Amino acid sequence: MEAYILDWLNLLLRWLHVITAIAWIGSSFYFVWLDNSLVAPADPELKDKGVGGELWAVHGGGFYNPQKYLLAPKVLPEHLHWFYWESYSTWLSGFALFSLLYLFNANVFLVDRSVFDMSASMAGGTAIAFLVFNWLIYDAICSTIGDRPGADRLVNLLVGLQVVVSVWAACHLFSGRAAFLISGASLATIMSANVLVWIIPGQRKMVASMRAGQAPDPIHGKRGKQRSVHNTYFTLPVLFAMLSNHYSMTYSAPHNWVVLLFIMAAGALIRQFFVLRHKGVYNWWYPGVAVVLLLAVAVGLSPAMRDKPVPAVLHPAPAGDVAAAPAPAAAPAALGSFAQVQQVIQARCIQCHAAQPTLMPVPGKGVLLDSPEHIAQHAQQIYQQAVVQKSMPLGNMTHITDEERAIIGKWFEAGAATR
Repeated sequence: MEAYILDWLNLLLRWLHVITAIAWIGSSFYFVWLDNSLVAPADPELKDKGVGGELWAVHGGGFYNPQKYLLAPKVLPEHLHWFYWESYSTWLSGFALFSLLYLFNANVFLVDRSVFDMSASMAGGTAIAFLVFNWLIYDAICSTIGDRPGADRLVNLLVGLQVVVSVWAACHLFSGRAAFLISGASLATIMSANVLVWIIPGQRKMVASMRAGQAPDPIHGKRGKQRSVHNTYFTLPVLFAMLSNHYSMTYSAPHNWVVLLFIMAAGALIRQFFVLRHKGVYNWWYPGVAVVLLLAVAVGLSPAMRDKPVPAVLHPAPAGDVAAAPAPAAAPAALGSFAQVQQVIQARCIQCHAAQPTLMPVPGKGVLLDSPEHIAQHAQQIYQQAVVQKSMPLGNMTHITDEERAIIGKWFEAGAATR
């Protein structure tokens, strides 16, 4: 029953997180597009009102005429729409989901003792520290350098270097799956903190100045714009990091930090292409380089490259609490027998999928594999997760081999018989 309740919490939190993320990213992308699509008004009355740019658009059978003021309107309207709950709701739902899945099961989801040997509590604390310190470092860079004239390039360079160091550190401390997620969550935390600490407070100060009959300080708009621009370039890298847990080929790679950085860079380059496109500039070098980066990753992770023979001395048994059980011995002619499959499941899967699992508080996803009947019942899932997607075991913490995956594959493709 506990596993069933956790599954529902997981489902509802994930659904909420996706909904709020769509709302936040949608509004963010819209305003970036709007800012870069405005044209100077031709109407003298608009110029006299202080309008610096306008746009005519048609959508859903209606015509729209958004206008942007150079700094602020001469008379502040009574009602203003603020965009911030989309950001806050996305981060809060994401952190709740991260807590439910990763922090409460840190020994399973965060720790890979072949990467770095640490306790579950240390892993959880380190994960939270990653979110906090990445924000503090980023904020220090922008706060100390960002207001200087012509400092944008230096700020961008330092922020990029921070991302590289952070990704490298995460992939050398946590399991691959967790490292990718934490790297994305760190950027997402920066994005939401930008809204909470700088963008919205700056807007409130400008509004307060106008209500007091004073001219608003343009520095607040400049700072908010800088953080908003950073947010738009972080968006696609964050989205990939959040989706990566479905693709173990990326986070389980030997140099997974390079994989993550290449794909994040590709996302930022693609976003840059669209930012320029909003201004009427089509620079195909950006998506071109992004495609080259993605192809390089795809080729580097391909089975042809991954499965090159390597001397056995380069593959010592991984360290950790979960010993690498010997692969089931079998004659090639009998490859894929149910007896072999049972041996593989007993060695690699039962730790999380038994009535009383040893690596998790409750059976993973409520799936039991501790009897022939249960194995047959979940044959499709076993094949899909362990053979096709190779996403199970989680982070390969029980060290299943490609030969063992092949045994399961042959068994399923032959009909998944239990005799």
